[in-house]
Amino acid sequence: MAQNGRTHGRKTVSRSSEKSSTRTKSSPRRIPGKKHKIVFSSMQTAILCVLIIAACFTLLIVNSGRNPKNTAVEHRIASQNADSAGDASRTAEARQNADRQSLQKPQQSAGKSDERQGAGRDESRSDVPKKNVEGENVRQKERVVEAQVHRSADNKSSGSAKPSSSASKGQPANPASVKPLSSVKPSSSVPVTPAVPASPLPDIPQAVNGAKLVFVFDDAGQSLSQLEKFISLPFPITVSVLPKLVHSKACADKVRASGNEVMLHQPMQAVNLNVNPGPGAVTADMQTSSIEALIKENIAEIGPVAGINNHEGSLISEDEMKIGAAMLAAKESGVFFLDSRTTSQTRVPQAAMALGIPYYSRNVFLDNTKDREKIIREIMRGIGIANAKGAAIMIGHIWSADILPGILIEFYPVLKNKGYAFTTVSNSGALIRP
Repeated sequence: MAQNGRTHGRKTVSRSSEKSSTRTKSSPRRIPGKKHKIVFSSMQTAILCVLIIAACFTLLIVNSGRNPKNTAVEHRIASQNADSAGDASRTAEARQNADRQSLQKPQQSAGKSDERQGAGRDESRSDVPKKNVEGENVRQKERVVEAQVHRSADNKSSGSAKPSSSASKGQPANPASVKPLSSVKPSSSVPVTPAVPASPLPDIPQAVNGAKLVFVFDDAGQSLSQLEKFISLPFPITVSVLPKLVHSKACADKVRASGNEVMLHQPMQAVNLNVNPGPGAVTADMQTSSIEALIKENIAEIGPVAGINNHEGSLISEDEMKIGAAMLAAKESGVFFLDSRTTSQTRVPQAAMALGIPYYSRNVFLDNTKDREKIIREIMRGIGIANAKGAAIMIGHIWSADILPGILIEFYPVLKNKGYAFTTVSNSGALIRP
């Protein structure tokens, strides 16, 4: 029993020790768990602190990188509005001068006035106080500031502006977002540069004995506006007016009022019967008496006139009787007759001989085609004839108003300096006596 009791006691002790050991084993498990939780909480705190510190540094870095640029822009704007350029630093002044120069160059190339260019040069100097600006100058200043702000933004995004194609010509390139001042419409005070002629005038010889140049312009009576360009020429001219048109009488009156010479441009039938010479024309089926009566009627409508010449009329002027009737009508009306020579087979010399009537004869047609080079060539041919014969009668047409007057204005000062005289048909001294 005692033995059993001891055994039981050992078992009891053993169970107690097992329970004790169980408690001993379980206790160490709970203790490390508590330490782990404490350590994990400390790590979270440390990480959070690190993140906060990093965010602070990041904010400081961003602010430190942005503020100087914003300050620089504000400084430029403030320096533009400052009363004196001496308040800005050397670095700011250098940037402002570079910006102004790059914006002034395209403005100067657009034809700005000398006064505005001078103002731009004064603003670029640091020792000259800025002037008070009003009106357009204020708007220009605002555009300069706006352009500088855009330029700063472009430089920030792209580093440097790419040069444009104009850079090779010595002009600075503008960023794409900057509107150059050259796009501003210039003021009306800027003179307009005249167009450069397509080709220079040839060398003109010195006039021989004051050679006379006579310019006759046919086919007036259709347009008053075209006529205006010819009667505005700075030398005397002769204008030949067609009869029985809407503006015939008005054109004749306008030429006389300008102090120039008026002729009747008498229509006559051409060899080509499909050509309509117009109203009041001499035709092949008319008798000489009818021809004389018609021409006197046309002179009375246009008159007073100094003379007459034929419009078309190759068929009539090849007929000695009919062209003789026209010359006789001119003589009886107290005016001269000018042979336009629309055909090489003209019978005017023979009719003049038979009737004893002096006449004039055309030397050059200026504008058979409205081509600058050909017109210049014909003028030069007339100059040669004038030097050889003392005078040259050159015929042009009112419908060449878009080219012929301009060429004659180019010639005029050169011809005048070379000693040529400009006159009318009746004063040319080129009368041909039979």
